[in-house]
Amino acid sequence: MTVTAFIDTTRPVATLINVFTVAADRQDELVALLARATEETMKHQPGFICANFHASLDGERVINYAQWETEEHYRAMLGNPEARVHMDQAAKIATDVQPRLFRVRSTHSV
Repeated sequence: MTVTAFIDTTRPVATLINVFTVAADRQDELVALLARATEETMKHQPGFICANFHASLDGERVINYAQWETEEHYRAMLGNPEARVHMDQAAKIATDVQPRLFRVRSTHSV
């Protein structure tokens, strides 16, 4: 089953937008680590909906756009030792990590 990100303002999910600053020569390494962490651990956590990774064209940023059923599900994942290992590895590659939770308020498409 393929699940794609769908932004729905009527569903009160917790949306994580995590901006990683990274040396351009390590951007691919960080994306690969995040993708592996998602496949191995994150997507098996209760409340996980989706994760998407965006690589900036200048090579200096990676953005993780992820959704969890609730903020509580996201916070529970943060306390999971297996998930923590992956997050610590990402923090060693990135020079700055800025995770924030958001609520989708407005969407627009063609």
